[in-house]
Amino acid sequence: MTNRLWTVIALLAGASLISGLGAFAQTQASEASSDDDIKLFRKDVRSLKKQIIAGNLDLTDTEAQQFWPVYDRYNAEFAAITDKKYALLKEYAQNYTTMTDQQAESYIKGRAGVEQSIMELRLKYLPIFKKVLSGKSTALFFQLDWRLSLVMDLQLASQTPLIEP
Repeated sequence: MTNRLWTVIALLAGASLISGLGAFAQTQASEASSDDDIKLFRKDVRSLKKQIIAGNLDLTDTEAQQFWPVYDRYNAEFAAITDKKYALLKEYAQNYTTMTDQQAESYIKGRAGVEQSIMELRLKYLPIFKKVLSGKSTALFFQLDWRLSLVMDLQLASQTPLIEP
């Protein structure tokens, strides 16, 4: 898959993030429906992410048999961490106009903790992926993972209102 095609796919993923989470920070009226929409959207993003990784990693049959179970474990742990991020964003969306200084600091520390946990997870899985892939293929996997995460984070940031001082 060429870089241009990969970029288009990543942008499409970002666009679906906008449509899937546009109301996330703006409405509380349909909270249960919104939660279901977010869960469905996240499932779709994980599926798209897996397709992009599969399309960019040139795996032999043997590598694929070893890689995908490790990837699935990694992705499950990654999803558990991002659950915390979405919970923080949901709480923020409900309170950002009336947030106290203490709540604001708690939000920032919570988000920093999520980012730290994601980096720790990547470092934890680096030697695990290196057991089933070459060093370059492992690096490519993490580059893809970072890029996809950045696209999603950028879209989330663009949909999250800034705190009112």
